[in-house]
Amino acid sequence: MNYVHLGACIGDWDNKCGFTKFIKNNCSADDKIFLIEANPKNIIKLRKSYKNFKNAKIFNLGVSIKKNKKSSFFFTEDDAPHYKICSLNRDHVLKHYPNSIIKKFKIDTITINNLFKNYIKEKNIDFLSIDIEGIDYEVLTAINLNKYNIQNISIEHLHLTKIQKKNLLKYLEINGYSYCGFGYDHNNFDFLFKKKKIFFNRMFAKLLTIISKKHLHILNFFILKN
Repeated sequence: MNYVHLGACIGDWDNKCGFTKFIKNNCSADDKIFLIEANPKNIIKLRKSYKNFKNAKIFNLGVSIKKNKKSSFFFTEDDAPHYKICSLNRDHVLKHYPNSIIKKFKIDTITINNLFKNYIKEKNIDFLSIDIEGIDYEVLTAINLNKYNIQNISIEHLHLTKIQKKNLLKYLEINGYSYCGFGYDHNNFDFLFKKKKIFFNRMFAKLLTIISKKHLHILNFFILKN
């Protein structure tokens, strides 16, 4: 199995990362774990979170949709001690911390396909989690899904617009995926897509662009999980 976590933050250091828990509960010593985190302030805790997992590789990199060697990322010290809101988009941080002083740092960035090519080096990925604060949609839709065989994709839906949700569903369906309910986030902020044609799910997934969070729980009750 190959696990890839974009926006790994501090793992489950604070006991609040659903995908980290999923990895630890399911991976074996032969599996590979790839953890990508932009904020250098989180790397020490991320390493401690995975200290017993010798098969985990941690990369202090930013994922971008542009081919820049370095990019500015924004954060605030009010997000300490666990810096979970770190984004290429300053306004994204301001939305969470409107009264805070916004700081920035520069770090090496890479496009998603070059990340797969140069660092992951695996064309078969069993589980991919995307939580990269504001550019989740752009990064996912930039993946060459003809080249990389990804079985399960969990993406944060919290900041997606209705149009992005609609386009995301269309894009993933064209590439053979079906919506399968909540993803791995412990707050249920993720959508989960499996590389499988489940026509029942695809039909009901069209409601994702119009229903509230409350009704999303009801919809997911009827969604087929496998």
